[in-house]
Amino acid sequence: MAFGIRPSVIGRPGLRRRAVVAVAVVAGLLSAQPMTAARAAATLHEAEAATISQGVVDSDHAGFTGSGFVNYDNLVGSYVDFTLTPAQSGQVRLVLRYANGTTADRPMRITVNGAQLAPGLSFPGTGSWTTWRTVTVQATLHTGANTVRATATTAGGGPNLDSLTVDDGAQGGTDWSKAVVDSTMARLTPASLGGWDYTRGLYLWGQYLVWQRTGEARYLQYIRDWADRFVDASGNIGQSFNNLDNMQAGNVLLALYRETGQARYRTAATKIRTRLNTYPRTADGGWWHATSDSRQGQLWGDGVYMVDPFLARYGAWVAGDSFTLAEPAKQIEVYWSHLRRTSGAAAGLLYHAYDEPGGLTASWAQPSLGGTNGISWCRAMGWFGMATVDILETIPADHPRRAALIGILRDLVPAYARWQDPASGRWFQVVTEPGNASNWTETSCSAMYTYTISRSVERGYVDASYRANADLGYRGVLAKVSLGADGRSNIVDISEGTNASASLGFYFGRARPVNDFHGLGAFLIMNEQLSRVGPGPT
Repeated sequence: MAFGIRPSVIGRPGLRRRAVVAVAVVAGLLSAQPMTAARAAATLHEAEAATISQGVVDSDHAGFTGSGFVNYDNLVGSYVDFTLTPAQSGQVRLVLRYANGTTADRPMRITVNGAQLAPGLSFPGTGSWTTWRTVTVQATLHTGANTVRATATTAGGGPNLDSLTVDDGAQGGTDWSKAVVDSTMARLTPASLGGWDYTRGLYLWGQYLVWQRTGEARYLQYIRDWADRFVDASGNIGQSFNNLDNMQAGNVLLALYRETGQARYRTAATKIRTRLNTYPRTADGGWWHATSDSRQGQLWGDGVYMVDPFLARYGAWVAGDSFTLAEPAKQIEVYWSHLRRTSGAAAGLLYHAYDEPGGLTASWAQPSLGGTNGISWCRAMGWFGMATVDILETIPADHPRRAALIGILRDLVPAYARWQDPASGRWFQVVTEPGNASNWTETSCSAMYTYTISRSVERGYVDASYRANADLGYRGVLAKVSLGADGRSNIVDISEGTNASASLGFYFGRARPVNDFHGLGAFLIMNEQLSRVGPGPT
């Protein structure tokens, strides 16, 4: 089924094109041995650093790698030359990262050292100038200098070009995002994937990111088929939205509205937005984790991810107002004020949960610790970090609370780094108890921390030295991913869903279901980020 594209995101013919360009090849790969991490030899070459003929470097769109991207002049013969100097000769994959917001193909002739690889390699429309794609072609390079030229072959010029990744395919060249998505789709149909909840919303958001990179129509169709189980032709959705967890899958509705333009997805998403007008709050404005009697007045670190990125995206993609502009960042600050740890080696970390009534509704609330549960559970902090960077991706650059959110990351990321296990690269289920024999490193939070650190470094929120922590975390998470005898991927050591508790044993004893959706979704989000920015210098 073809998906409709909203006219507002199509560039006007004949104008110089501007775009956020596409995600490149996966940079972190597993070895053939299960549970052993390795990286393929993949090298990123920025287009703006190449030789450009009849084109300009633009940097007016967030999301590009390096310092900009090449905007080809609209004519036949404009080109970009990349100089490659591999240590040894052999066959490689050339992965070109681009965006094409028109409906017309922008083919290019690809040559290596003057020899033609493709007379007119297709760079089809990507739906908008902010939709990312890659195109791959095989080539053989020799030792020493090689020139790869990408030349426009039509009067429309080439697409916006961000980079060329050279991948020698070491360790089999597995695209682990695609492996996880393909394996999940093979195991579960949209009908059997599960009901409307945050774990499915998290996973399908990750699959949406993979679709954005690859353009594989079946990935988006699968997401749509799942959502259509809950949304009818008029946009009715049978959910009450009386807890934050139930709102997270609203991001799927926003993605589908953005990609198809169908009003019914907007209508369904608006039900969540409207519910927030009257959703109960603490005295200082924090949304309760749930409205049930046992959770009234409680703030959980998980909660910010369940609703705040949704609200920010709703304002940016559907209908913005003062509420959608102010509330997402405000919620981060309110939760931070109650959950953060302010002293000792754990300063900058968060407790899992806070109870405003001071124990009247929560037996785990400890008055001596400000009504928190007193335990830093790893995934709660992962949700919090991801929510913060995702909101920063969406709110305007001049947002009055932007500096405060960046300040939070400048406390949180160093705290993540201090508590990273140097042996595995991962983080423990209870982060501050690495020496407890009952503790274990948990995969989903490790993916979340890695994503948050990497994006914070990429955007300049924190010092570039923290990239080493992201790279180490990436390797650590990849070590928990393998292919089974059936050729399908498996991710292990993922904590099941977890309530708040004051008991260390409660967290240590959580079940670890293989391929739990907490881990699948977090992995996809992390892997798309780390694959795009590539490994740091070694």
